[in-house]
Amino acid sequence: MRYIFAGFLLCAVAIVSIAGFRGSMSRRPPIELFPDMVRQQKVRPQTESEFFGNGFESREPVPGTVARNSPYEDIPLNTGRVTGTTNFVDLNPLPITAQVMARGRERFQITCLPCHGAQGDGKGVTTKYGMTVIATLHDPRIVCMTDGEIFNTITNGKNQMQGYGMNVSISDRWAIIAYVRALQLSHLGSIEDVPADHRAALKK
Repeated sequence: MRYIFAGFLLCAVAIVSIAGFRGSMSRRPPIELFPDMVRQQKVRPQTESEFFGNGFESREPVPGTVARNSPYEDIPLNTGRVTGTTNFVDLNPLPITAQVMARGRERFQITCLPCHGAQGDGKGVTTKYGMTVIATLHDPRIVCMTDGEIFNTITNGKNQMQGYGMNVSISDRWAIIAYVRALQLSHLGSIEDVPADHRAALKK
């Protein structure tokens, strides 16, 4: 028993001798068990380097680097929210062109159609495999959503819907929203929404 006590006491003395006085003043150099944790070979900003061709340690971000935090989070295009608030933007910040609509349709058919269906009525192919609770995009609740809130749903998901922020680029998310609005208008619009010079063509 005394040997166990003596061994324990010896270990305690060793630990206190090595680590117990860390941070106290001493003229002797400190004992460094792992000196590589104190002095590491590292790249320091704004210093010269012979390793890189331009002679600088600092490097430019690699192509495709995605910004995070401010100022990334201060741009409504990236967040769907009004700068400095938690409010969603009302309207799509992208200019709605034929190219944007075509891109939105293409991305919708790839990403959204399996669940929401080609018409956005919630009757996609996944309903045949047990997913019966799928929102129709023509529901008044969704129609009344701001474009920013729909952007947030696409990005982060909601209820059973997963987020697609990692799969669909920011511009493609806005393009999808533009196409969704077109689908909603095609189902819920009236003849008064059609320009007068095109109404005759619809009646045919």
